[in-house]
Amino acid sequence: MKKLNPEQDHILREKGTEPAFSGKYYKTKDKGTYKCAACGNELFSSDAKFDSGTGWPSFTEPMNRENVELREDRSHCMIRTEVVCKNCGGHLGHVFDDGPKSTGKRYCINSLALDLEKENG
Repeated sequence: MKKLNPEQDHILREKGTEPAFSGKYYKTKDKGTYKCAACGNELFSSDAKFDSGTGWPSFTEPMNRENVELREDRSHCMIRTEVVCKNCGGHLGHVFDDGPKSTGKRYCINSLALDLEKENG
């Protein structure tokens, strides 16, 4: 496990959320693999990333469904589906049913929960 900065710790361990339009990855178009910032588990491919207009990095699907876990989240007087890293249990964000037609899913993920390993070339 990597040492997390206070902002990452708040997201990954305390189930926080970074402010919309503030994260380093919400606009990036770089190609590569998005990994868990806490443990390095491979989570999302840049090929599945799309601009949802919500201010957070959004993906149509995980790179490998075995690397993420979906949990019911009843916090803040809502019922949502939380996305966590299956390896370390870190909170990544939430998944919604308003994504593109290809999957119908929008995995709305905090930039602070991710590290992008860019493709060479």
